[in-house]
Parts: sequence; C-alpha cells; structure tokens
Amino acid sequence: MNPLDARSQILLKTLIERHIADGQPVGSRALSRYSGLELSPATVRNVMSDLEEMGFIASPHTSAGRIPTALGYRFFVDSLLTVQPLENARVRALEGQLLPNQPQRLISSASHLLSELTQFAGVVVAPRKDAVRIRQFEFISLAENRILLIIVTTGGDVQNRLLITRRAYTPTELNGAAAYLNEHFAGLSFEEIRRRLGDELRQLRSDMSELMTATVDAGSEAAEDNAASYVLSGETKLLDVEDLSSNMSQLRELFRLFEQRTGLLQLLDLSNRAEGVQIFIGGESGLAPLDGCSVITAPYEVDGQVVGSLGVIGPTRMAYDRVIPIVDITARLLSNALSSKH
Repeated sequence: MNPLDARSQILLKTLIERHIADGQPVGSRALSRYSGLELSPATVRNVMSDLEEMGFIASPHTSAGRIPTALGYRFFVDSLLTVQPLENARVRALEGQLLPNQPQRLISSASHLLSELTQFAGVVVAPRKDAVRIRQFEFISLAENRILLIIVTTGGDVQNRLLITRRAYTPTELNGAAAYLNEHFAGLSFEEIRRRLGDELRQLRSDMSELMTATVDAGSEAAEDNAASYVLSGETKLLDVEDLSSNMSQLRELFRLFEQRTGLLQLLDLSNRAEGVQIFIGGESGLAPLDGCSVITAPYEVDGQVVGSLGVIGPTRMAYDRVIPIVDITARLLSNALSSKH
C-alpha cells in the first residue's frame, strides 16, 4: 500500500528532482513554486514535516531546506520515476561503439561507454567461469615440442596458452586435433569437455591423448584466470562528484573497495540472478564504502544465457531517469554484440 497521498507524492518528487538538479537543500518556497500545486508555504512545510517524520527527507544542520534520504530515493525510484527510453538515433550511435568484430575489446568498450555516458564509474563483469563456453580452438606450432593454444570463448574472450609436449606434432596433426575439438566440443564449458573427453580419449590414438589432455588443462586454467574479473572505467570521475569528494575518508574506502574487488563482484553477481535493471541505493548494497553511492546494474547474455553483469557506480544524487536507460540499453547492446559473433 502506498504510504503517501497524491499531494505528498508530488511534493516529494519535486523536492528530489530539484535536489538532483542543483545539489542544494530545497525549501518550502521553492517547492510551492515548482510543484504546480496551489499550496501556501505553510501547508508545504506541514507536508515536509510529515515526510521527514516518515524518513523520506532530512534537514541538514546548515539549512532550512530538506534533502532526500536513501529511503526517499528508493520510494522515488520505485513509485515516482518516469524513465524515458533512449531515442533510436542515440541507440544506433551506441551500437556503433560495441562492434562484434572486436570481441576481446567488447567488455572494456562497454565499461568505458557506461562511464563516458554517465560521467560516473562504469563496470562490466567478465563472464563467470561456469558460463565460459568454447567457440573455437586453434594450435600453432612454435618449436619442436612447443605449441601455442588459442582459445576463443563464446563471450568473445581470446586466451593464448603455451603447451609443452613430450613430442613434436606435425601441422597436419595439429589441424586435425583442432578440427576434432571444434566439431565435438564447441559450445561446451571446460568442465563438460573434461567429462566427455575422458570417455573419448580411450578411443583416440594414445599419442594424441597427451595433446588433448594438455589442451583441457590449459583451457581450465584460462577459464580460472577469467573467472572473477571485471573491467572498471572512469572511477577517477567520482573525484569530480562534489557529494563524494567532500568526504575524503569515504572516498578512500570506495577506492579500496575497487582494488579489493571481491565485495563489488558479489554485489554485481546478484544482478546475474535478477531480471532487468537492479538499483542499490546507499546502504542497500550491504557494502559500507557504497553508503553514499547508488549502483545501477543489469545482466547481459550470450545466446539467451546470462553470463555476466554491468553497471554504473555514482552518488545517490544522480539523474536516475537518465542513467537507468543507459545501463539497460548497454546491457542489451553488449548481449547482441556477443551473441552475433557466431
């Protein structure tokens, strides 16, 4: 049930929109002027007093005006916000910056794009280990018993691994091994490949089994390296956000969180299990360094399967109506770019 009547909702929405726009506490005179309601400043003060008692707004010590609390922002985002989808021309322009023919750069391009569009920090989590599936294997002979293994994943990641084998393999043998792996195991994870290969190795010539086993071991290592990583762009832009830079100790904690990575990865991982855009305001993230921030996330997919998530980290005082569609469309465009490479 909605705890606010229509008049209170309009005043709260007006107060939050004014505060987002100029960063200042909002007084009753400004509210009566901008709300479009024919209310006296005294009536507005009474409504504001009620909103403060309910925890939606607060009074900074230095001002007679009010500012939104995290609870106020949450109500605003859930009940009062009207999000305008991006225009088609803008979407097409963004699409041109996430090109499928640059697979290894897609993750970092998406992170950079989020940061540039919002002027906050953009983050993209690389596909999870259990979601890393193989698109293609290739072998290149380097020396007598040294082989370069090239692994291309369905998520667009390219990994190179050096294999040292007991004997040399001819180019024909290497091409045959790559063709066999690509034909039988494309689209599978390394764990699935390992299980299936165990049965099939017994039927293969034993001199090829060493190469196959070395390939799966190296591939599993590559997947492990890629398991818990994310690309963070534009975190220094947060230094220019007055709401954050005015509290240097909290800002230091925030940058420490970026370095440690684990906490942020766990938060972003929640997005993988949700549908659509998720918004964590202030303390909702459960991470103290993010108390003054909001994190807006969305999952992205490869061929209909969620493989990772992306998002924007900025102050709680952000233009949610502008940032939410940017996160949403970037997730869709990244999904399309990764899925169209097959």
